[in-house]
Amino acid sequence: MSDEAPLPSHPASGPRGVLLLGATGSIGTAAFDVLRAHADRFHVTGLAARRQGPLLLERARALNAPVIVLTDPEAAEALRADLVPGDPELRVGDDAVLDLVRDPATAIVLQGTSGAAGLPASLAAVKAGKRLALANKESMVVAGPLLRTEAARTGAEIVPVDSEHSAVAQCLAGGRVSEVRRLILTASGGPFRGWPADALEGVTRDDALAHPTWDMGPRITVDSATLMNKALEVIEARWLFDIEPDRIEVVVHPQSIVHSMVEFVDGSVLAQTGPPDMRTPIRYALAWPERLPAEAPRFRLEDYAKLTFEAPDRATFPALDLGFEAARRGGTAGAALNAADEMAVERFLDGALPFTGIAPVCADALRAHPYKADPNLSDLLRVDEWSRTEAQTAC
Repeated sequence: MSDEAPLPSHPASGPRGVLLLGATGSIGTAAFDVLRAHADRFHVTGLAARRQGPLLLERARALNAPVIVLTDPEAAEALRADLVPGDPELRVGDDAVLDLVRDPATAIVLQGTSGAAGLPASLAAVKAGKRLALANKESMVVAGPLLRTEAARTGAEIVPVDSEHSAVAQCLAGGRVSEVRRLILTASGGPFRGWPADALEGVTRDDALAHPTWDMGPRITVDSATLMNKALEVIEARWLFDIEPDRIEVVVHPQSIVHSMVEFVDGSVLAQTGPPDMRTPIRYALAWPERLPAEAPRFRLEDYAKLTFEAPDRATFPALDLGFEAARRGGTAGAALNAADEMAVERFLDGALPFTGIAPVCADALRAHPYKADPNLSDLLRVDEWSRTEAQTAC
């Protein structure tokens, strides 16, 4: 059940159609709460996931979605027996997702798919002139320039859902990018903040998945532990906001209350703060530039009484610098780094690679891949495949 009570939010026009991709993951779960609470503002045109058919169907029934998509054919076949008259239409495969993205009834694509697999749908949404509420950072990491070019051509809106980039976008409402001195992305530091390098040698899967403040999927949680998540967010910020990597900084903020900051050329620093809850940036991305009312936690002095910030330990967590390296190089560098990380994290979770092996595998792929400065989509996909193969071999 949702713990976000339905609230009147006075739509300026009729409800807007929302397609929810990655509907059974952590972003999908938060988005489910938001969409139920604001049914007067949004109607769901479809839900898509890879495998979790029963949960997808349950959520589609609750949201009155007319269509569901499972990209895994076996999962779709298993779900068919559960369908009853009046249930949503079941479609199968990646092409079915793209069809829903392009459907005129869909005004907003909430992209919660995990990994580079989300890129085709993100690109299709932008090409179709939709609003892309983007929680899939890999789309921007791999193909930021392509997405920006298509958005400029079609008038599509790309509104970030990552808490850090949503925070930056909200802060930029108080100034222009040309007036920015620094974007300051905050990081919780993960479960191993303050650990010496030699203590990381024996880190287990369960250790890495025990995030202190956020509830996220396995890959993002491990990336938070290595600081690779922040490395990828540096690349994402570089392309989302069209800002040079040298004007992006990362600070460790263990309380996860300040989600990011923007320092302007006059010395002013604007910060966006709040409890760690993904429903907040999801609401903002769906309704932007408006804000929707919500029964969210209110300001409590005890939550803000002690906010601390510290520099990241770049020697112990070398993954962070890989993000800056890829952001400076541009081209295919982001695709190579992301693909290697996806594979290395998968191998770590399977027990085939030590935790401390993740960053070196990614560094080797980033520096050895067949680099191209001005890639098209085919080039990016080739590098993605190359990097995955190299990383798997290294593991």
